[in-house]
Amino acid sequence: MRFSLSSIVLVALAAESTVASSWFSKAAYNKWHETELERWLSDHNVPYPTPADRKDLENLVKSNWDAKVATPYKDWEPAQLQSYVKSKGVDVKKGTESNKQSLVSQVQHIWHESADTASNSYNSVKDWIFDGWTDSQLKAFLDKHDIPAPQPRKRDTLLATARSNYEAIAKKAKQTAHYPGDWLYETWSESDLKEFLDERGVPVPQPSSRDKLIASVRRNSRLSAINAKDTAASASASAKAAKESLSDALLDSWSDSKIKEWADSNGIKVPQGSKRNELIALARKHRDTLTGDKVASSASSAFGAATSNAQNQYAKATDDASLKSEDMFNQAVGTWSDSRLKAFLDARGVPVPQGGNKDELVKQVRLNKHKAATGYSAWTFDTWTTENLRKWLSSQNNKAANQAGASRDELFKQAQDSYASASKSGGSNYASVTSYLAAATDAAKDNTFDTWSDSELKSYLDSYGVPNYQGSTTNELKAMARRNANYFRYGTSTPQGTLFARLQSGAQWVFDQLKIGVSSGRQSAGYEGEKAGDSVKEAATSATHRAGEAAQKVGDRAKEEL
Repeated sequence: MRFSLSSIVLVALAAESTVASSWFSKAAYNKWHETELERWLSDHNVPYPTPADRKDLENLVKSNWDAKVATPYKDWEPAQLQSYVKSKGVDVKKGTESNKQSLVSQVQHIWHESADTASNSYNSVKDWIFDGWTDSQLKAFLDKHDIPAPQPRKRDTLLATARSNYEAIAKKAKQTAHYPGDWLYETWSESDLKEFLDERGVPVPQPSSRDKLIASVRRNSRLSAINAKDTAASASASAKAAKESLSDALLDSWSDSKIKEWADSNGIKVPQGSKRNELIALARKHRDTLTGDKVASSASSAFGAATSNAQNQYAKATDDASLKSEDMFNQAVGTWSDSRLKAFLDARGVPVPQGGNKDELVKQVRLNKHKAATGYSAWTFDTWTTENLRKWLSSQNNKAANQAGASRDELFKQAQDSYASASKSGGSNYASVTSYLAAATDAAKDNTFDTWSDSELKSYLDSYGVPNYQGSTTNELKAMARRNANYFRYGTSTPQGTLFARLQSGAQWVFDQLKIGVSSGRQSAGYEGEKAGDSVKEAATSATHRAGEAAQKVGDRAKEEL
């Protein structure tokens, strides 16, 4: 029997396809231990029988894998959906902030995960499980398991050491490593767990317990790692684009003779009779050399020096700003009333010292200054406007919503009582309350204090024990109210303290320093002129806009608070 070459190739390809299909069908959970299967089901709120054999557990994981891993956003609350959309640099469509179906649709359009890629990633958990950890958390993990921390303790080396020792640590602790248990987070405090969720826009479980917090962190760690890498890559690409745009601006400002001089100094041959557009094209082809020019007095040398110096100054300025922020916080809370100090601790789940005097309360507040208030509480309504409070009370069928003469303080007290009642009763009533809050809180933040009357602002400041002096303007009252409200809600952290905003802010800094570097380089090299200045400014502005205008708004608000 004879076979043609094409027949042999087809058979070989079919066999290869079958092998590949068989290989991909081996999902990560096929090799999980029973306890890991149970842990995954528990983390994702999938009921399972006890006792159950391994095959039944695996089938349950398999039947829920797509819904819980490939498209988990379908189970998210509106607040988390909004947070995810914003983290991708996309604006939530107006009027859909509380429409879950619409928000799910918006997330679906920017989602790129599949069941296969998720399964592949779970074949090597160590590659991403530590990505969301801070340097101090990585160091504590290594210390806990007697692994010498690398020197110098740079983040890359800490991550590499944690990853390379992950399986050995699990084996020594007699723990599973494919879908890790609570042992991995033994060195994390509850505030660490809550902060991880807060920074990523993930609702903190209510009521919370350590087990529930760990389950939520574990469930969201992989998505967090993906989002962090995506956002970092986006910021890096924007910075690269900015640098290239600014390089173009530099070249446009150079004379033909300067381009030839630069090319000659870097060993680049320039064809005889080259026209200007050919010279610029040649320079762009070798644009990387712009940062390694051999001519000490060139613009690129000055650019590099200026940028390097700017980065050093940024590091110093950041440290100084952090110290200033803490000092201002410490001064502010020293003037707060006992009731406000106790509320600060209560909003963070920190035990209030019984019978403690004011000095003890201030001490505890300062010890917990890095903790942001988490989840929802009776203090969620603290900065809501009269209108927001009425809408909330109306949604709860509270008669106070219709009391025409009710003051903001009275509505605030009614809202707190209504929340406390729903929280105590739990169940569907509490679920509907938190769902409403998720949709309403962002809207309430947008106009915090903007529509408040002077009397309402003074009453709010009174709750802190902060004196408001005769003759204070409305804007001064608003600034004082906003500053104390931020301290109460965020401690010494900031409202913009999310991963996305911090990366955007970092990108803004890069762009600013690139502009400084180009300006310094151009000035050092002797390139003056209106046209050059305009082209550099235009390129820098364009690049900055690509990174997002949100960073500027955040900076403006931060300056106002200080």
